Amino acid sequence: MNVIDKAWDVQKKVEQRFQRLGKGKYGRVFKMARNPEPDEFVKTSQMTAIGIFIIGIIGFTILILATQVAPWIAEKLGI
Repeated sequence: MNVIDKAWDVQKKVEQRFQRLGKGKYGRVFKMARNPEPDEFVKTSQMTAIGIFIIGIIGFTILILATQVAPWIAEKLGI
């Protein structure tokens, strides 16, 4: 079996999976799903950006505490 035959087999398997996609347990979800309105999309994007920013600030704070404050405290305690 050469490369082209293998590629066709993979393509057929992928197509078969996608044919069953709307008929399985997720079919109802796909039928009810819709594209968001522009204002809904903007609000979701803003909330996501705020969440990413907050997680970044928390991570940066932990980094500063671990690299700057913890050695200073250990030095003062004589550890």
